[in-house]
Amino acid sequence: MIFLRWLYPGLGFKRWILVIMFGLFCAAEGLAVAQGSELISLLERPVLNLFLGYTGEPLRILSGAFIVLVGILIMGLGFSRLMRNVLTGLVPGAGSHWGEKLLLQYNLKKGPSIVAIGGGTGLSTLLRGLKEVTSNITAIVTVTDDGGSSGRLRGDLGMLPPGDIRNCLVALADRESALERLFNYRFSQGGELAGHSLGNLLLAGLTQETGNLALAVQEVSKILAVRGQVLPVTLDNVVLAGEMHDGRIVKGETNIVSDPGRIKRVYLEPAHCTPLQEAIDAILAADAIILGPGSLYTSVIPNLLVPGITEAIRNSKAKTFYICNIMTQPGETDGYTASRHLKAIIKHCGPGVIDKVIVNNENISPKLKEKYQAQGAKPVKLDENNFRKLGVEVIQYPLCAQHDLARHDPGKTLRVLMEEIQGHTAYLFGYAKRTSGDK
Repeated sequence: MIFLRWLYPGLGFKRWILVIMFGLFCAAEGLAVAQGSELISLLERPVLNLFLGYTGEPLRILSGAFIVLVGILIMGLGFSRLMRNVLTGLVPGAGSHWGEKLLLQYNLKKGPSIVAIGGGTGLSTLLRGLKEVTSNITAIVTVTDDGGSSGRLRGDLGMLPPGDIRNCLVALADRESALERLFNYRFSQGGELAGHSLGNLLLAGLTQETGNLALAVQEVSKILAVRGQVLPVTLDNVVLAGEMHDGRIVKGETNIVSDPGRIKRVYLEPAHCTPLQEAIDAILAADAIILGPGSLYTSVIPNLLVPGITEAIRNSKAKTFYICNIMTQPGETDGYTASRHLKAIIKHCGPGVIDKVIVNNENISPKLKEKYQAQGAKPVKLDENNFRKLGVEVIQYPLCAQHDLARHDPGKTLRVLMEEIQGHTAYLFGYAKRTSGDK
């Protein structure tokens, strides 16, 4: 029987079940003493004689009540330890704080259903904030990366690139742990192993075993206790191609970024790829859809080029937010204003996809600005008047985490998103304190 499996040796259940039973017996015994009755005659008689002999008849009820209280305390101890053992197995990392953990899991399940679309570092940064307020998250990730470890695995094994997906899985993991650090561990030696991350290799192995990347991601999600789900936008082996303003065609994401020419448009080969059905379903059921932050032409737009994705966004009742980048990206968006980022999305996907654009209005420190200028990047300027012409609402907010890099602060980004989605920022204040500095 399934119930008997809970009594297997080593689980730590039997001892606490016995403690609970002993506490229950003590409580029943106390009631018997208080009433002057016999539950088990051979036991009650000496117990009753003892209490009647030392305390007298008037204190019999008080003595019984004391025994009942001891029994209840014993049952409480046994129940508490039993629940801790159960939840340590069912809720990893719960430990002695299983009550808080259980309450947190309950609150996260009641959170809004959010779909985040993108890739690269920007998407994983966003997910680290979102997982603090909801577990109903679907990350839809681009699969056009062809550089680094992902590119090598793609070329050697013919699989989809796992790098961006790995980053999202780690970002949505239930807790920081040695296991997550291992997923991001990158081999520095070992010939063919050098440059590969352990998480990429695990996804590659599971992809070959299960037959596709989506199933491999499901298995890894269980290992990391991921809050939500991570989905590749398509399982087809697509290549990102770019048409430059001088008429040249450049194929491959890495080549597009490194090409000195200005990007006119990007497209997928083959164009008629099939979207993952789970991604379509998640978009249609979402309370909010978020695009970016991330590389405009290589992380955000490629997802929207997969047939069926933009149609699902338009058909969804959810509001769609685009989080504009804080800095321009050399080789992709040189000289782009905030509205020009939006125009590029509209050019590729048509109008009616974006409802609101979230733009950073926080000044970048001179030292950080100088660092980026040396790399050819500048702060994205907010040209609010152009947004009115496009019929899209713009939301200005200080979003920058100004440490070594000018990137979106998870706490600040989360706050403005939840203000727009649910309008109750009080729910976020605890998280905002923990991350300070961090339709």
